[in-house]
Amino acid sequence: QVQLVEPGGGLVQAGGSLRLSCAASGRTFKMFNMAWFRQAPGKEREFVAVISWSWNGGITYYADSVKGRFTIYRDNAKNTVYLQINRLKPEDTAVYYCAADQTPYGPITVGNSDFGSWGQGTQVTVSS
Repeated sequence: QVQLVEPGGGLVQAGGSLRLSCAASGRTFKMFNMAWFRQAPGKEREFVAVISWSWNGGITYYADSVKGRFTIYRDNAKNTVYLQINRLKPEDTAVYYCAADQTPYGPITVGNSDFGSWGQGTQVTVSS
């Protein structure tokens, strides 16, 4: 399994920007689809964005609620996946988790249960 560590997060004013990062251990990082999920207080964890495995970049897919504001990208040389968040809204407040697909070279997926490795989560709080 891939081990994931997420530094960062923080308190940001509405309209601001933030970049989350997720560092993965192991040489197999580039073989896995990588995703970000989030969980707001009192709500279930929800899909945010996914980027496919790829030797160069990857195919991306976003939840409708973040499309146009969030960008997921990966740097396979650094074993890191990023989530750039722009035009933050108070409703973006949540704990953000990165996740690695269970299956190497698998089809792109947004299902919670398809991801077998999870980061510890990082808090993002957006003030109005």
